[in-house]
Amino acid sequence: MSEDDPDPCDDCGDPLTDALARTVRLTVDRSQIDSQRLCPACFADWIDRYETEMTPEDESNPIEEQTDIIVD
Repeated sequence: MSEDDPDPCDDCGDPLTDALARTVRLTVDRSQIDSQRLCPACFADWIDRYETEMTPEDESNPIEEQTDIIVD
């Protein structure tokens, strides 16, 4: 790949243009664990997977918004 060629999408490998690329970063305790540059189609797929995996399966027991969280 020459310097004139854009970087590929980290998922599908298609060339990216900066105007359309999206970067997904995973951080834990302010430390970056992973970073991916994705084309619009792969980013849309990533969002769909995220929503599917993060939605509780048991809707009868919703997460309460007013729950007290104690951090030591």
